[in-house]
Amino acid sequence: MSVEEKGTRMLREFREFAMKGNVVDLAVGVIIGAAFGAIVTSLVGDIIMPIIGAATGGLDFSNYFLPLSKAVTATNLADAKKQGAVLAYGNFLTLTINFIIIAFVLFLVIRAMNTLKRKEETKPAEPSKPSEEVVLLTEIRDLLKK
Repeated sequence: MSVEEKGTRMLREFREFAMKGNVVDLAVGVIIGAAFGAIVTSLVGDIIMPIIGAATGGLDFSNYFLPLSKAVTATNLADAKKQGAVLAYGNFLTLTINFIIIAFVLFLVIRAMNTLKRKEETKPAEPSKPSEEVVLLTEIRDLLKK
């Protein structure tokens, strides 16, 4: 088998793999997840954290840091990172709140889906029509009874 044939075969196998439903569904899920993550990041950074900051006397968690070297004298995180190593625990706190919100929303979505699934399972099944064989056998049985 030549190198060209191997390449063509590998390309064909990859195309078959990529076109399977699960791969496409996964790709759609990742894209929606990224968009959802951006929305939650905005929710936390633009709405929740300012409210928490206002309730705590104007604290801005994103600028909370501990300098890890004596050379760091800056008062905001961006400048402090330029001066040396810092432990940015305020940023970590913000990202932790992001995670908690995402996890809670996903919990609510999955809970709602499970509730809908349970409702589907508890619905009474509609009586199905008997097959042609069953109808024919029933007619034969009824004729033999007469």
